[in-house]
Amino acid sequence: MTEPKVNNLQDPEQKKSECMQTPSRDPSLSPAPISIMSRIWNHMMEPVRTSAFTEFELLLLTFCTGIQDAISFPDYHCFASNQTGNTVFLMLAIILPHLNGEMFILENIGAALGFFLLGGWLTGQLSHIVGPRVRLWLISCNFVQSCLVFIAAAMQYMYGTEPKGTNAVIVISLLAFASGSQVVQSRSFQMTEISTAMATAAWMDLMIDPRLFKFNNRPRTRRVLFLGMLILGSLTGAGIYRTVGSWVAILVSAAGKMLVTGMYFFNGAEKPKTAESQNAC
Repeated sequence: MTEPKVNNLQDPEQKKSECMQTPSRDPSLSPAPISIMSRIWNHMMEPVRTSAFTEFELLLLTFCTGIQDAISFPDYHCFASNQTGNTVFLMLAIILPHLNGEMFILENIGAALGFFLLGGWLTGQLSHIVGPRVRLWLISCNFVQSCLVFIAAAMQYMYGTEPKGTNAVIVISLLAFASGSQVVQSRSFQMTEISTAMATAAWMDLMIDPRLFKFNNRPRTRRVLFLGMLILGSLTGAGIYRTVGSWVAILVSAAGKMLVTGMYFFNGAEKPKTAESQNAC
């Protein structure tokens, strides 16, 4: 007597259910949970991505720059961040030295331009090694910049404001170095429309933009916001300078920069590209 044949065909729904089941794993082979310190370290070493939140941070830094330049020229006859004016004044000092002390102060201009370039060079070169968008690097740079501006405010509070002398050169050097380092950040995010310092290029790029009046034009919008924040910061700095003194204006600028330092903890990170997941079953 022949045995009945076994039907090897399974029900399609049962086969699909078995396919979708996750195989059990040996608990001993499971990876160890990531510690809190490892998560913090991984978070700090992530590259920060460009986003609307990043734009807001750079605009806030622009506001702080406007405050600094609004008080640096009336106090020290030079610009802490705007190096176009300082470069022209430096050339005037070579050809028209008799204007030194009246229209400009040569020592202050030299300190502003020199330390601005030093801050940009040091920050830019180190960023090539560390990674220009690494969160820990951005936080560290902005923290150092904020501390330098706080020191400048403290010096003005303790020693007053003298247009010439060692204290004036130190204050200008601190502000200029912080500004040069700050400008590197906008380059790191590839948002040249928000340089956080120089307005000439932004004004001209805005005027020649072929899509100036188009609704959807992100570069145009960035330039407009940048120029608006620089103007607002300058007005704020001038108002504080007139009412309570320049050291308070520098203090407000330092506080704004420190605020951005804390905000960098919450920026989104660039996610590595992953291969397309394979179709299950």
